[in-house]
Amino acid sequence: MKKTAIFYWIFTGLLSAIMVFGSIPDIMSVPDAVALFQHLGYPAYLLPFIGTAKLLGVIALLTPGFPRLKEWAYAGFVIDLSGAMYSSISVGDPPSGWLLFIIGYILIAGSYVFHHKRARSAARHSGLSAKPSL
Repeated sequence: MKKTAIFYWIFTGLLSAIMVFGSIPDIMSVPDAVALFQHLGYPAYLLPFIGTAKLLGVIALLTPGFPRLKEWAYAGFVIDLSGAMYSSISVGDPPSGWLLFIIGYILIAGSYVFHHKRARSAARHSGLSAKPSL
């Protein structure tokens, strides 16, 4: 249980840090973020929306409870990362930039897997069902 919690917090902490540090320039519409969005062919008015969504996702991951909200946050991070990677590939950016996307996917997957391992372990120790209710 303790090892699972440690791995969960390593993956989740790194994922949260990346998402928070990526969301702040988006929310503030800093010139570099606007230039990147223009390079990808997106309007700058989407930046604060995406940045706020990332920040809310981090809050959802770090707030205890709310298992369904956490699932949506993980899904949102995968969609955000997949959209960014697809956009980067579509405009012809070199494959050397894919490393950041791969790291992001690894962090999301690690956090997600260890989140569910922690939930199953906690449910076993409390005698509750490990399956989330719909």
